Amino acid sequence: MTTERGTAVRVYGWIFQALTPVWAWWLRRRLRSGKETAHGLNQRWMLEAPARPKGMLVWGHAVGVGEALALVGLLKRMHEQSPDLQFLITTTARTSSQALSQQLLGPAFRHAFAPVDTPVNVARFLDHWQPNLALWCEMDLWPSLIAATSVRRIPHALVNVRLDRRTANKRRWGRWLYQPLLRGFDAIWAQNVESAQHLRALGARDQQIVITGNIKAMAPPLAVNTTDLALWRSELRSRPLYVLASSHAEEETLVLKAFALLREQQPDALLVLVPRDPKRGPLLQGICAPDTPIRSKGQTLPSPGPYYIADTIGELGLWYRLARVAMVGGSWVPVGGHNPYEAVVLNRNVIHGPHVANFAESYQELQTAGLSVLAQGPEEIAAALLKAPVGSSPESNQTDPQTGQQAGRVNALLALMRAV
Repeated sequence: MTTERGTAVRVYGWIFQALTPVWAWWLRRRLRSGKETAHGLNQRWMLEAPARPKGMLVWGHAVGVGEALALVGLLKRMHEQSPDLQFLITTTARTSSQALSQQLLGPAFRHAFAPVDTPVNVARFLDHWQPNLALWCEMDLWPSLIAATSVRRIPHALVNVRLDRRTANKRRWGRWLYQPLLRGFDAIWAQNVESAQHLRALGARDQQIVITGNIKAMAPPLAVNTTDLALWRSELRSRPLYVLASSHAEEETLVLKAFALLREQQPDALLVLVPRDPKRGPLLQGICAPDTPIRSKGQTLPSPGPYYIADTIGELGLWYRLARVAMVGGSWVPVGGHNPYEAVVLNRNVIHGPHVANFAESYQELQTAGLSVLAQGPEEIAAALLKAPVGSSPESNQTDPQTGQQAGRVNALLALMRAV
């Protein structure tokens, strides 16, 4: 470790080690509010952990559900090419753990909560797991963990980084810490040219950075409860279903207007609304109709009415399989858009709004391929829904968005690990 890297990380480590009581208090508070579990906290303090499997272990870390599933896609590609590998995925969010548990990843994969980022706790984590390769997905960087990985000469890469100007400007205050951390990575995968430029401004070196696109295109198809899928298909029969996924308040009102126009052509159509924040389910009922069924309240099958509120976590795999076409939220409000690949990989075309900065290149590629359509007003959205091709059965014809370039990156990671 260089002097620059050592000084910056040592200062951070001293501060966070001294703040261990504060960490403990904050995590106990999250436990009382239901945001953590006792089992999860024990894992974060390395008081308990799954047994380390024999053989070479690839460890990947992600924070959110989308990042975790993207990481799963990358690790599965690695497993296909090297079946002898074992995999550990760490997350900080409880929702990410829940989403991973539904994926039925197989015996080569295991999940644990990421350790609290103090030097002593991180040492316990690395002593236990002894990974042969470490991958960080996007910019959820924990300095003590990254620095200790580097000191132990464990190959480590930062993947799927996207930085826009606003986010990069916020991070520049910490350049004194970002520079030594970024320069310690063996490889850095940026989603686009802009992200690569911002990474350089934060201190990364040119030779580290490769532009790879968004690895969320490699995420596996979302899991589904096959019993629920069969029941819904039986109830729906030929009734057309459309889904608004990961929605926010203003765009729900917009889509409801569009859906009223669509029902003039398809009077029996059903709209499933999946709010980004499941707690908003009862609020959605207020803008739909008082008798609109809500999934979290045990109303598990469609009613004759026009709407259904799916205010649960981890069930988009069900709604995408049932839908004719998917409207992906966060795109009719200035949020930046949410992941379109979850629908595309299940052979569903995507309709979206103009605010898709988080997936700008992805949507350009999907539009070129005829897999997504931009629609802004209620009339445009209704017309796009009626014109969109009906998706084929994902079970019989899964779309595989992996490119040859991504396959080459997977091989590079395997070579990096085996070279040590």
